[in-house]
Amino acid sequence: MVWVCILHHEKTKRYSPDTASYTNCSIANPIIYSVHILTRRGNIPSFSSMIIVLEQKITEEKKQHIRQFLENRGYRIKEIVGDIETIFGAVGVPRVDIREVEVLDGVAKVIPITRPYKLASRELKKQDTVVSAGSIKIGGKRIAVIAGPCAIESREQIFAIAEKVSQAGAVMLRGGAFKPRTSPYDFQGLGVEGIKYMKEAGEAFGLPITTEIVNPQHTDMMREYVDVFQIGARNMQNFELLKEVGKTGLPVILKRGLAATIEEWLMAAEYLMAHGTDDVILCERGIRTFERYTRNTLDLSAIPVVKKLSHLPIIVDPSHATGLRGKVLPMGLAAVAAGADGIMVEVHTDPDNALSDGAQSLYPEQFEKLMRDIEALAPVLGKSIEYIPKKAKAVSAALELKDKQAEHKVAFQGVRGAYSEAALKAYFREDKVPLPCRGFSDVFKTVLRGEARYGIIPVENSLAGVINENLDLLLSHPDIRIIGEQDIRIVHSLIGMPGSALETIRKVYSHPQGLAQCSVFLDNLPEVERIPFFDTAGAVAHLAELNDPSSAAIAGVQSAECYGMEILKEGIETNPRNYTRFYIIARDTEADKMLEIQDANRAIMVFSTADEPGALFRCLKVLAERGLNMKKLESRPIHGKPWEYMFFIETEIPGTEAYTQAIKELVDVTVEFRILGEFSSNR
Repeated sequence: MVWVCILHHEKTKRYSPDTASYTNCSIANPIIYSVHILTRRGNIPSFSSMIIVLEQKITEEKKQHIRQFLENRGYRIKEIVGDIETIFGAVGVPRVDIREVEVLDGVAKVIPITRPYKLASRELKKQDTVVSAGSIKIGGKRIAVIAGPCAIESREQIFAIAEKVSQAGAVMLRGGAFKPRTSPYDFQGLGVEGIKYMKEAGEAFGLPITTEIVNPQHTDMMREYVDVFQIGARNMQNFELLKEVGKTGLPVILKRGLAATIEEWLMAAEYLMAHGTDDVILCERGIRTFERYTRNTLDLSAIPVVKKLSHLPIIVDPSHATGLRGKVLPMGLAAVAAGADGIMVEVHTDPDNALSDGAQSLYPEQFEKLMRDIEALAPVLGKSIEYIPKKAKAVSAALELKDKQAEHKVAFQGVRGAYSEAALKAYFREDKVPLPCRGFSDVFKTVLRGEARYGIIPVENSLAGVINENLDLLLSHPDIRIIGEQDIRIVHSLIGMPGSALETIRKVYSHPQGLAQCSVFLDNLPEVERIPFFDTAGAVAHLAELNDPSSAAIAGVQSAECYGMEILKEGIETNPRNYTRFYIIARDTEADKMLEIQDANRAIMVFSTADEPGALFRCLKVLAERGLNMKKLESRPIHGKPWEYMFFIETEIPGTEAYTQAIKELVDVTVEFRILGEFSSNR
């Protein structure tokens, strides 16, 4: 191994060409040594692409100077702002001595990018990219489902399928207008006419659309209609097409080639990104192998591999991968379980008579089942189903948020990295800003004061039961209402200082419930002291302050990432069936309603009854006769009225007419009645 040693800003470092990295070194005469090696071997540390980590309090003037320095040398600069640091990604053909960049004022450090794909590399961007496509997002903690026919056959056909997949929960409509077929005699699609039909259907049902582009000359025409371009497997390495589509800046679904390696696939994504679009969605659709039972061999191992190598979202197309309708459902679920950010499936109302790929197209009933199965699987993975946002009512002056930033804030109890924050991120879009609050009551106050538009509170844990404090807060705040819910799986991990080991841990901090839920694991560590803390994530924050390698905390993995700690053991809870349900709350103003009543399928109400025989029975009888399926019933003491109770009921809404009539009848048979919320639920 050849070492190059230089004297840099009174700090001596050595550079390894083999590992492309610097480390501190200590030698008697670094200046003479560096001259000797550089003269003898001629080894100059220069790179074509690099990551420049900027100082945390860098001025805008210094930042622009660094950008200008790099751009003048032919680099393309991509600025990425993270939670802790801001970086410049410098990508290009030129090679610059890395030391010239390191000495620039405002530069904290420089890291070479060693991958051949630069913009798509995880080296450049540590956080996952979330792609916006119309009104939806692909990536992050949501699972997006794209559905539609293989080919657009008529206006009536695409409208019928769009309605079915939209009702089942798809968030994007797919369909082929230009069909590259192996045989020149097969159906080639309706062309421009088909795209217009699909655009019309997408707008009718609120679905963004995606379709394949096969000719660079179609780019300008198609960009007027599509929300997301699609590059098919046969065109993955059609570089002229990639260049033209990349120039549009629109999102692109890039399918893996029939016999492409993962690196070749990522290099194709690099073409798109290098020519203008940052929003590339990779799509695994099976590769060609010797096996012929299925149409292709679905390489699910590509999902975790791509997740490690690249920050781009990845979806899976089990329809083209298997070519068999009966195999699409299990492989679609397998893709989700493997970590895919979504799936794309073919659905047809009459697949037996489809003009293209009918054998692999699902019936609408099969697609509905697939969606239900994904909804059941998502919480296990710490994810939720992506959805089409409902149109909110116009905001009036009655809302009176404190400032424009409050519009995007969501209040939660705890510190950064808490499970409540994880639920918040699972429910809301990525543009929402988490706002930590000390207690549950502070969440309510923050929302009421207009310092945050929404709040999120836990209401029930599958193991510990109902959180009565939050039910009582809902009862005592008539100006707050419930607008949604979110379930997440609680996965506890043992978290320690970086470099610490399980064998050296002597103290463990966590919320009492966290300690109790991991009791079997802790029983195997009898020498470890269990120390209760007010919050799981707060325990990790405290651990970071202690800086004690013999101490650890029990919390979620997100808190370890938040405070730069290390996971010593993941999944240490005694019972893995540990879920917490959260309510999303907002101020009870007409201007802030998320849903019209016809869009809601769940209602939460509270009431009190007369102190007489059969009073509660009469209320429950109303629900039964009107077809309102009761999902939950709790009683809570009325403050200031000893031995009197409010009944908290959660029920399904079977239809607007039945629900409205039930409410009228409940008002007549109760002493006090109030609706806490009406919202759309996936449960």
